[in-house]
Amino acid sequence: MDGFSRRFFIAGAVLAVVASAPAIAQSPARSDAGPKRSEADGADIARVETYLAGIKTLEARFLQIGPDGSTAEGKFYLSRPGKLRLDYDAPNPNLLIADGRALAHIDRSLKTISYLPLDSTPAGVLVRADVKLAGDVTVTGIERGPGVLRVGIVQTSDPRAGRLILEFAERPFQLSSWRVIDGQGLTTRITLLDPRDGVTIPPDRFTIVDPNQQRYMEPGK
Repeated sequence: MDGFSRRFFIAGAVLAVVASAPAIAQSPARSDAGPKRSEADGADIARVETYLAGIKTLEARFLQIGPDGSTAEGKFYLSRPGKLRLDYDAPNPNLLIADGRALAHIDRSLKTISYLPLDSTPAGVLVRADVKLAGDVTVTGIERGPGVLRVGIVQTSDPRAGRLILEFAERPFQLSSWRVIDGQGLTTRITLLDPRDGVTIPPDRFTIVDPNQQRYMEPGK
């Protein structure tokens, strides 16, 4: 897996949407002072920022659907700021951990580990201490439907590299799923199953351990 593919594998694994979405109205949006943003768009973006910033911990089962229709399941953990974990069920060997410093991709069958800076992938928006859908990320659209809100974002510096669509359920308002469309148009979808926020998550869930040496490994070493 090359660097480009790995970046969007990780982004897709950390963020995606349910299949068979209902038809919904879409309105354009801009990340900063764009003239196309409506008052409703601005209010919904602010609501998303407030919600994400208010999450301290989140735990859920997840279902991932790859571009080829393949599926994988596992456990998702989030502890803000800075930490997340996607622990795939066997036989999938992948484990993704962000420990507040870096995002590590561990292949447990090959016993390999690779790193990305959190801010190099749209996944970083979930774990920031100050959640703002502006600046280095750009809001590309707001979609509204019965009981659902979707927000599309790209990296401002490279919008053609890929797009992330966050989906939120209404009543109560919460993150339910997300979708990543990479630069080649391939889509990875993830749905959170039975999400629970405010739970106690053991700190060692976010410890990065080298699969060969069985100890923490600094990025780049």
